[in-house]
Amino acid sequence: MLVRAGGKVTVVSPELGGELEKLLQKGEISHLKTEFKPGDVGDYRIVIAATNKRDVNQAVYEEASKKNIPVNVVDTPDLCSFITPSIIDRDPVQIAISTGGASPVLARLLRSKLETFIPAAYGRLGKLVESYRDRVKEIFKHNSNHIRGFWEHVLEGSIADLLVAGKDKAAQEALEKAVSAAKVPEDIGEVYLVGAGPGDPDLLTFRALRLMQRADVVVYDRLVSAEILEMVRRDAEFVYVGKERDKHAVKQENINELLVRFANEGKKVLRLKGGDPFIFGRGGEEIETLMEEGVSFQVVPGITAAAGCAAYAGIPLTHRDYVQSCMFVTGHLKDGTVNLNWSALAHKGQTIVFYMGLHGVKEICKQLVAHGLDSSTPAALVEKGTTPQQQVHIGDLQTLPAIVDSTEILPPTLIIVGDVVKLHNKLSWFEPSGAKPLAYPVSN
Repeated sequence: MLVRAGGKVTVVSPELGGELEKLLQKGEISHLKTEFKPGDVGDYRIVIAATNKRDVNQAVYEEASKKNIPVNVVDTPDLCSFITPSIIDRDPVQIAISTGGASPVLARLLRSKLETFIPAAYGRLGKLVESYRDRVKEIFKHNSNHIRGFWEHVLEGSIADLLVAGKDKAAQEALEKAVSAAKVPEDIGEVYLVGAGPGDPDLLTFRALRLMQRADVVVYDRLVSAEILEMVRRDAEFVYVGKERDKHAVKQENINELLVRFANEGKKVLRLKGGDPFIFGRGGEEIETLMEEGVSFQVVPGITAAAGCAAYAGIPLTHRDYVQSCMFVTGHLKDGTVNLNWSALAHKGQTIVFYMGLHGVKEICKQLVAHGLDSSTPAALVEKGTTPQQQVHIGDLQTLPAIVDSTEILPPTLIIVGDVVKLHNKLSWFEPSGAKPLAYPVSN
């Protein structure tokens, strides 16, 4: 790779293996037939030590370091001032995969997987696109959003398919036609109302990912994880409008107005919400405003917290041996009370899932027992569900308040009540690295 990149490579070694000998015979490398000795580092731009002797590698590293020459000792991260990633080469397209020296084998495995998804023709595609870049910039008067939109439209169409099929001339003709017909588009804004799921980025839908990469502005909530935000287009504008208990960064009415304003400026607006936007996410209120204002929008459902957290906790919300129905309710306190239809909730043979109920857990348990459920009814708290920090706290309607009092449990936490909670010990499968084993007494 160094030779292909135009490097003048000198190999210092008592002898050469067959592969390097061939390069020497072709005149592509130089060879110093000697053991390494002080002074051999010379004035090279970079140095790579690849011997099987630790003391020699150490000596090379120390001498190169003294001269401030970048040095890499193969498979020894602590003796490296730089690392070499695995590379997928589709000149001019280059993709580098690095594990920071932690596992070169893993990097190579990832590279081999990606190789199968990236056709060799993408190199030719890159060169073809490059030859039209300046013309496209002039057409769109150097407006980056318009340029990006044009190339996204072109590259997601048939031109790439033509190149992969070996029809380079047809691909060039199609691109020439697209460029010749290009004109500055009218800035039409749109809002993408996207459910980000309960926390695990792998639970995002394909459609959500596509729209996350198109957005000019991202309006996001507190429950959207940092890992998910990392998957949004990097040069988008990020606006935080998260709500916490008794502390709203931005009022809901102002959020609605914000979405309308950004869209009317011709921007693609990603409204990113934890869970599903239509389940306790106020998505309905937001699209009501968008419809009233004539703003175009799309809705992308997400996995709601109840479904995601219960699945990762090994608690099936429905199971024919235990329940016949399931109810989702909000446990948000208002004036110190949880104003719910307790008579409808307190039924045996039913699973109840409380969103935002952590601070009202005492009132929830008290009212369910007062309205007919046995105090020994199993109950669970799923803290930070689907994430590496997930904790599942198992108890019942009598012990759950004490668990909250004695344990530092942080939102977002979901409460699940019902006999299906008994299945947790049997069906629990998700073992995040950040979790601790928990055990609580259950009342008799």
